[in-house]
Amino acid sequence: MSTIRVGLGAPLRKVIFSSRHFGTRLAKRSVQTQSLPPSASVEILNAQRLRRPESPYLTIYKPQLTSVLSIGNRATGAALSVVLFGFSLAYLFAPVTFDSTHVVEAVAGLPDAVKYAGKALLAAPFAFHSLNGVRHLSWDMGKFMTIKGVYQTGYVVLAGTAASTLALVFS
Repeated sequence: MSTIRVGLGAPLRKVIFSSRHFGTRLAKRSVQTQSLPPSASVEILNAQRLRRPESPYLTIYKPQLTSVLSIGNRATGAALSVVLFGFSLAYLFAPVTFDSTHVVEAVAGLPDAVKYAGKALLAAPFAFHSLNGVRHLSWDMGKFMTIKGVYQTGYVVLAGTAASTLALVFS
């Protein structure tokens, strides 16, 4: 049984790697090294970090309708959850002072401008989050998945939010 050798034979290696072909590229260079204490590595790393360029941050990006609506949907969802859980906990732990009659009496005594502002602060996130939720459900069904469709539904959500907020505030 014979063995097969893979690679270049000695005569071929001499020809390929001769200085005529590679010139001084194969010349050996000496590198000086210096022994450093372990604490020096932290200093070297910090010096390297100072020389790194800064990453671009949100200040250089132009806000897009898609990103603004996405962030808005998450923010309104979180805000509505906080309000719901806050009122639920208040209703649960302070039933004597925070019952329906006390809340209605407190709101009835407020000036009209404060009532309308309060209604708008509750209606706008509710309307936006609800309409944007319907938009997301349409995406789950595969509808409006083009760039044009995404932007059109985004503008519909904004217009619908404005109309719904006004309808809820002044009804």
